[in-house]
Amino acid sequence: MFENLSNKLLSSLKSIRGQGKITEKNIEETLKEIRLSLLEADVNFKVVKNFIQKVKEKALGKEVLESLSAGQQLVKIVHDELVNLLGGEAEDLIVRGKPGVIFLVGLQGTGKTTSAAKLALYIRKKYGKRPGLIPVDVYRPAAIDQLTQ
Repeated sequence: MFENLSNKLLSSLKSIRGQGKITEKNIEETLKEIRLSLLEADVNFKVVKNFIQKVKEKALGKEVLESLSAGQQLVKIVHDELVNLLGGEAEDLIVRGKPGVIFLVGLQGTGKTTSAAKLALYIRKKYGKRPGLIPVDVYRPAAIDQLTQ
């Protein structure tokens, strides 16, 4: 899911990278593509609306730094807002209870199985624990095979 979203965001930002000046028109076009990419990735409409508004305010309200092109400046603004939207700083994973349980829920094809495997590897390396992965997807028996690899 994130790889597809990343590709769409990069594609959206390519169009403005070569621009010498940020104008309201080219920002509108780029933000429209970004808005569609986020909505297609099932990001909540209110979150997308707020995100787009903040990016637009920052992009139109700033003079472009001399060391950066207009496109690079917008890419930086989008990056900073995405980091802010996702929480800013990484926090340690805290799982209480024994056994600790993390439940992953999402739409088909959004990367739950892959994320579970990566999360298990992270827990094993960082905390020295031995996580157990229990697939309960009755509609996709191949998930069991994917987790054993």
